[in-house]
This record gives sequence, structure tokens and C-alpha cells, in this order.
Amino acid sequence: MQIQILKSKIHRATITEANLNYVGSITIDETLMIAANLIENEKVQVVNVNNGERLETYIIKGQENSGVICLNGPAARKAAVGDIVIIISYATMDFDEAKKFKPNVIFPNELNNL
Repeated sequence: MQIQILKSKIHRATITEANLNYVGSITIDETLMIAANLIENEKVQVVNVNNGERLETYIIKGQENSGVICLNGPAARKAAVGDIVIIISYATMDFDEAKKFKPNVIFPNELNNL
């Protein structure tokens, strides 16, 4: 049996930009991506703590140590600069493997630094 479980989470990052005139996605500081074990183009769920919005998109790698968390394209309408979001990635794996798996969860500060 295969199940989906939490793989990676950036808990309570701050939106730094919202770029409506972009193709789509979320740009994430590369430092945060590495710490959370996320890769470019990976599908993520973004949950906005301020307004309850939830969306799925993919990651674009942002400049290392920039603190950037930018919603692009239509997703830009789902958050305002300063909103707090949780960025989640899931993995599908065998049930027994999943019981032993430990997700990468990071807690950046208000400037999106570790």
C-alpha cells in the first residue's frame, strides 16, 4: 500500500512579494529550500495563515539568503505582502517506509532567515 505523508514544511514564512504578472508558481529562497529538502519545480501546497487560502503550485528557486517568498501569477491574489504562510510538500511511499520516515520541517524567523 502506498500513502502520502508530509515530506517537507516551511512553517510560518512571510510573503515578501506578490507578482501577478508572472507565469505562476512560488519563488522560495534557495537557503530555505535546501534546509527543508525542497527542489525547484516540486509541487507544494501553500496555506495562508492570515486569510485561510490554500493553493497548490510549484517552486521556483529564489536567490540564496534573500529571504524571498513570492507568490507569482494568479496565486498572487491569494496573499498580501506580510501574510504568514505554511509551505508543505508531500511524498508517496510504501506504508512501512512511511512509518520510519522523518520529514524536514523548518521554522524561519519573520525575515525568512533560519
